Amino acid sequence: MFLKRLELKGFKSFPEKTILEFDKGITAVVGPNGSGKSNISDAVRWVLGEQSVKNLRGSNKMEDIIFAGTQNRTKLGFAEVSMVMDNSNKNFDIEYNEVIITRRLYRSGESEFAINNSGCRLKDIHELFMDTGIGREGYSIVGQGRIDEILSTKSEDRRTIFEEAAGIIKFKTRRTETERKLEKEKQNLTRVDDIISELETQIEPLKKQSQKTKKYLILLERLKLIQINVFLIDVNKIEFELSKNKDDIVSVDNEISAIKTQTPLFEKRKEQLKKEIEKNSEEIEKINSELTELRSECEQTENDIKLVLQQIVYLKKNIENFKKDINDFEKNIILEK
Repeated sequence: MFLKRLELKGFKSFPEKTILEFDKGITAVVGPNGSGKSNISDAVRWVLGEQSVKNLRGSNKMEDIIFAGTQNRTKLGFAEVSMVMDNSNKNFDIEYNEVIITRRLYRSGESEFAINNSGCRLKDIHELFMDTGIGREGYSIVGQGRIDEILSTKSEDRRTIFEEAAGIIKFKTRRTETERKLEKEKQNLTRVDDIISELETQIEPLKKQSQKTKKYLILLERLKLIQINVFLIDVNKIEFELSKNKDDIVSVDNEISAIKTQTPLFEKRKEQLKKEIEKNSEEIEKINSELTELRSECEQTENDIKLVLQQIVYLKKNIENFKKDINDFEKNIILEK
């Protein structure tokens, strides 16, 4: 298993894109304390899927591994590490001669994983490196104090390292997953048995319900047939009424056509009547005018008659007075004699 190249950008103390090439043989990274040597091994651990901030020498959250900025440089919004492995001897079950593992983390907390620039799951990376000694529990990355920790651990914990080196972790992991799936299936079978037992107690009531349902379906089918027959009867009745209405419509249309043919005659007669009405209206106006004059003359005549009558009454009174005066005069004459 040969590590060819490590590319870092925004990871811890590497704000600029940094490419570390590794040749055949042993490569040593030297430098004073605080120069970032351990950040390289942390980058390898992180790109392989490390989830513990403590193991990456962070404080509280995974975003601590993103370049936080300095007095002269602003902080970055993401960290990215790519590890390039040689696969010319096909140690990895992949067709490419190089295997590029990439991990990217944003300050928002979103993370991305990729194998040869194709998005993938963290689980895919773990399975790819399983039994290669480079996995998250492998022996290829041993930090400060890690050897003492390995030697002081229980034999069961040390056994994991040797199994990783022997190349059987993948099979054990698959066996564990298979056993877990089998256990889950057993639980499902137990649940199925419980359901079957519960359903068996419901069989008799369900039979009765089934008989009722069958009877209901038979009656429902009969109801549908009756409804269909009623519908057909209604349709026939409607068709008969429609045919009758059509005949009535034809008759009315004929009447309308006949009326339309007589319309010119009606229009002509209408014009004649209109002219007669106008002529009669003029005569009526003339007669009304004459009547008005006659009424006026009658009123004048009545007034004259009243005046004459008054004069007659006056003259009668005068005649009476004259007669009286004559009588008195005659009496005086007789006395004088």
